[in-house]
Amino acid sequence: MAHENLDNLVKARQLQHEAPVDDEVANLIHSGLVRLADAKIRSLGFASRFDLAYNAAHALSLAAMRFAGYRANSRYIVFQCTQYTLDLEAEKWRILEQAHRKRNVAEYEGDMQIDEQLLAALIRVADAIAERLQDRAD
Repeated sequence: MAHENLDNLVKARQLQHEAPVDDEVANLIHSGLVRLADAKIRSLGFASRFDLAYNAAHALSLAAMRFAGYRANSRYIVFQCTQYTLDLEAEKWRILEQAHRKRNVAEYEGDMQIDEQLLAALIRVADAIAERLQDRAD
């Protein structure tokens, strides 16, 4: 069923089939884990921690997508597809969606309306994604 949903996104030109490349997947996971660890350093600035957590979640989500044999046209689709690539529950991928919207507003409009609660939730979701990736690697 998951691949059927992903294949429907291929038909809609939101994803492309692309064979996974082991080094690429490993590099994405490594990048995500390093950024996630840094996002947990409380002495860093709040905006920096959010950027690190957001980019960690994206790298890990993209690793799952690439592992499944797909590539996306947008970050939003990468996050949305975690429900299929990692069986991520709706409440978790919606946190990714919310973080993506807030990141775009901050990035393109300079309006950083992100609170500690969202950052903590984003870190928890990135941790869950990392754990699921590890389970698949074993």
